[in-house]
Amino acid sequence: MHQAFKHRTSSTIHILIVAAFACGVLTATAAPLRVSIWPGEAPLGDGKSEKVEVPITVHLPPDSLATGAAIVICPGGGYGGKVVEGEGHGIARWLNSKGIAGIVLEYRLPAGNYHRPMLDAQRALRVVRARAAEWKLDPNRIGIIGFSAGGHLASTAGTHFDAGNPTDADPVERISCRPDFMVLVYPVITMGEKTHGGSRHNLLGANPPAALKELFSNEKQVTSQTPPTFMTHARTDAGVPVSHSQMFHEALKAKGVAAELQEFPKGNHGYNGYKGEEWDAWQKRSLEWLGERGFLKSSK
Repeated sequence: MHQAFKHRTSSTIHILIVAAFACGVLTATAAPLRVSIWPGEAPLGDGKSEKVEVPITVHLPPDSLATGAAIVICPGGGYGGKVVEGEGHGIARWLNSKGIAGIVLEYRLPAGNYHRPMLDAQRALRVVRARAAEWKLDPNRIGIIGFSAGGHLASTAGTHFDAGNPTDADPVERISCRPDFMVLVYPVITMGEKTHGGSRHNLLGANPPAALKELFSNEKQVTSQTPPTFMTHARTDAGVPVSHSQMFHEALKAKGVAAELQEFPKGNHGYNGYKGEEWDAWQKRSLEWLGERGFLKSSK
């Protein structure tokens, strides 16, 4: 009896140890990757550069769920900060649960140079495509999502892009930075009359010239090549008026770009602290919209 008990106890402990080891291996495998997008110094857009790390955190879904799609995530913060949990890593974890890779971009804040965030968003898209095979992603299903001022950055990436420079010494720079789709959540869009004052001040300065306001009023930069776009906004948003999304939606439709604007009759900026009816509804509908357009097809 005593020996049998000892044997069962030993076997149980062995099973627990094996299980714990397996869980540890799985956790280590699934741990997010932190990658610096610029190999040395980060460009400033004027031929100069700065020694600074610009990281992306790559959250990959379990292989059993993976669709091959990926989304670069631009948190909001008025171009004066970054809400990297609620509008960053939290979003990546939600995307992972749906089989989508979530790449959180900790873009440089403008701090007097409007090139910084845009160059970082473009580079992040190139890096994800460059490493698509390594991360088991489809390079033709790499999108971008942005919240508030991060929505302005995401819409900037979708209206200011290139196919890459085929003669660049850096192979990453030879790759396209055009997102395949955009998801914009209560985004800042215009730098014109109806702008969000704090975002414009932080991005373009106190008294930006008209040409610069025009360049970064993304509703004025839409072409037929702008990616398909899903937007969500509450009509009662007191932080960033719904007119931002409305004017971008109208510009997209005028150019024949597939677009949907989900307007809520109530709700605030941030959708009640990233929870509740509006928050759940935009997440559900955005995935349906992406699925309807083939962006979430299984890679298996």
